[in-house]
Amino acid sequence: MESEADRADDRLASLAVVLPLVVAGFVIAAGSWTLFAVAGVHLRSELNLGSLQFGLLLAMPMAVSAALAIPAGLAAQKFGARRIMLICLSGLAVCMALLLATDTFPGYLIAAGGLGLAGGYYSAGLQFVTRHCESSRLGLVLGVFGAGVIGAGFNYYLVPLVHEAFTWHAVPLAYLVVLALVLALLIMLTDPEDAAADSAAETSVRVLLRRMKRERAGQLCGYFGIVAGSFFALALWLPDYLSAQFELPVDSGARLAQWFVIPGALAQIAGGGLSDRFGSARVVSRALVVCLIALFVLSYPPMTLFIQGVDATILVKFALPMRVEGVFVVTLGLAMGCTMGSLQRLVIVENRTVAAFVAGLLLVSAYSVAFVLLVIFSGVNHWLGIRSAVFMILFLLLAGCLFLFARESRRHERESFLHRGI
Repeated sequence: MESEADRADDRLASLAVVLPLVVAGFVIAAGSWTLFAVAGVHLRSELNLGSLQFGLLLAMPMAVSAALAIPAGLAAQKFGARRIMLICLSGLAVCMALLLATDTFPGYLIAAGGLGLAGGYYSAGLQFVTRHCESSRLGLVLGVFGAGVIGAGFNYYLVPLVHEAFTWHAVPLAYLVVLALVLALLIMLTDPEDAAADSAAETSVRVLLRRMKRERAGQLCGYFGIVAGSFFALALWLPDYLSAQFELPVDSGARLAQWFVIPGALAQIAGGGLSDRFGSARVVSRALVVCLIALFVLSYPPMTLFIQGVDATILVKFALPMRVEGVFVVTLGLAMGCTMGSLQRLVIVENRTVAAFVAGLLLVSAYSVAFVLLVIFSGVNHWLGIRSAVFMILFLLLAGCLFLFARESRRHERESFLHRGI
């Protein structure tokens, strides 16, 4: 008879094979979200696209991802996470093949919508890795999986290099080759009998949401959406902000912005691992405090003070040097990534049986907040004319999030203490 220790060793060995493959798939899927943000510049001039057409091309992958995240999560619970992951990766491969074949705007638009299958992969992949790990390592494993969003940042480096060395069509070709490799490895090295499949699983969104109301999953998804949405919005906004603030070329601003994206993505690993050891509530609270400190410093715009002295007017100029601002941008990315990893772990631990559905909610909430924030950023920058007002808005938003999270965590701790053992 197999002992508990043997089963734990088998699960750890399985995780060592499964996790790198699933993360590799998510790195590619996350790269699909920003593929047109980098390569689309060349398409814009090639097809002579207007601003509305180009904006639609950029928005399609994330919009479709948000629309598919919850249905894909429900399908993963009912038919198995492995099957949905393979379908999503196969769909992404088809989209890359379409990008190689098409040369019209409608064809590119269809392909951009198909790249939204990345959202379905996230929901299914999160459930897949959750099934293969012990509760004691769940935060670390989820953090490693979430760090796959680093693929979105790699595009800013790799896509221009491939395009300069070859042509634009070499970019989807490279994606297609890597997708085929990951698909083949997933088919060969993972178990076709996906134990996560449950034909009797609840698929009614209304029933699942009603069940979540009795817990605090909805509130946790909201907190994650605020932090992750702020992270995504700032990642898209920073290249233009840094370019304008320090009078840099756009490509230089994009490269500098990756010092926010990549550390933030990798910090999810630290957030999940620290949560396993010290508890999610403690890690989230402290990471949010660091976020607020960084945002407070970054929110100060360049200023000139005129001080009336006895004999003359004293002129005092204040502006953060680029290196100092860079340090606080990296700090902000690390703190936000740590918060995301910890919140993701907290909500999945409390809803592990419906992990894929909750993952869909996390993605939808993050994208919804990111969309609203980008609109607000544009409006404030246009009407107020202060670039650092973006950080002021995020400071107020995350301060409110910290206050509500701390109050809810304290209430939850009191209830757990009073009803312990019941």
